[in-house]
Amino acid sequence: MSQQVLAADGPVEAVETRAYRKVFWRIVPFLMLCYVVAYLDRVNVGFAKLQMSQALGFSETVFGLGAGIFFLGYFLFEVPSNLILHRVGARLWIARIMVTWGVISAAFMFVDSAEMFYALRFLLGLAEAGFYPGVILYLTQWYPSNRRAKIIAIFMSAIPVSGIFGNPLSGWIMDSFNQSHGLAGWQWMFLIEAVPALLMGVAVFLHLDNSIKDAAWLEDDEKELLARNIEADSRTKQSPQTTAATFKDGRVWLMCLIYFTFVIGQYGLTFWMPSLVKATGVVGNFNIGLISAIPFLCAVVVMILCGRSADRMRERRWHLVVPALCGAVGFIVAATATSTPLAIACLSVAAAGVITCAPLFWSLPTAFLTGTGAAAGIAIVNSVGNLAGFAGPYLIGAIKDFTGSTAFGMYALAAVLVIGAGAVLTVPAKLVNR
Repeated sequence: MSQQVLAADGPVEAVETRAYRKVFWRIVPFLMLCYVVAYLDRVNVGFAKLQMSQALGFSETVFGLGAGIFFLGYFLFEVPSNLILHRVGARLWIARIMVTWGVISAAFMFVDSAEMFYALRFLLGLAEAGFYPGVILYLTQWYPSNRRAKIIAIFMSAIPVSGIFGNPLSGWIMDSFNQSHGLAGWQWMFLIEAVPALLMGVAVFLHLDNSIKDAAWLEDDEKELLARNIEADSRTKQSPQTTAATFKDGRVWLMCLIYFTFVIGQYGLTFWMPSLVKATGVVGNFNIGLISAIPFLCAVVVMILCGRSADRMRERRWHLVVPALCGAVGFIVAATATSTPLAIACLSVAAAGVITCAPLFWSLPTAFLTGTGAAAGIAIVNSVGNLAGFAGPYLIGAIKDFTGSTAFGMYALAAVLVIGAGAVLTVPAKLVNR
């Protein structure tokens, strides 16, 4: 029986539905859990600041530099790490990444100077480099372009989920364990929150499959269909085929600019959220954690709905522009909010906007990158874009030290998001609307 007849009668669709359901439940929630752990260990320094800065005498600028220097190490090792993953497979390399960063994250409990703080943040960036772009690359090997926005949005909902659960958890640990066995609350937080990374690193090695052909849990017809979909999707792309060609591709550097603007907004929000909430008069680390979880809860809903809409409509650009502009408005109004309810409402709009931009953005470069070009291109975009993770926290910290207020920092974040939205509209619709 021909493939056309099979498609008309329904079996191909039935196999496809069953196969993608299996893939989703096997890898997406698992990778999402890994990213919750990764993001928590990356940004829990924002909560540690509530005790750590006073205990160690760190200024806002020192803390902002330390929070952001993570991304210098991240930048340096991003492309090599993703090329290694492309060669040795996701199973081994992601497991290595998680175990390494777990050990370094636990070492933060020994920080006693600004220099040691800077050094460990830099090493943590080296350790984590490759995890996020590696997962994005891994997902492109399972899902074609027309299914990707929703899947990446669900995976990246780990960012707000880590805020929803991680912020109250961090606050509770810091309050409950403070001075237990002679250690401060922030020291206990770094130690306890490092353990899941070590455990998940082992779990990745035992659970993850490198490719469709390695998946013993798929039937042969399911493997053939999934591989055929990926091959058909790749044939339509005009991708650079080597690492050198990828570095010379102007489209890749435009993606770097766009992602840079969105990451500035994202990390400006996540690193400074506890401090912004505290500034409205909220007392107690646990209470700050609970209230600062509200914007992330809003972001989970919005990012998944937008991802589904983008896939259904096969439209990518305006699904990025609108959230970016909403995020800018949220930052501007939050900068002048004087009451806790108004501040949280504005921060919720900002969070929904900037966090939604991240997963939807990856529909742009993965629409034209494949193979070695994808391994190098995704890493280049993510590494250059994540330099904004250095610039954002440092910028807000420096502005706050200079002006005595975070308002001008919020205005700067809003302006950068507007620039990013404008850059998205320069991308040809026919290139990315798949």
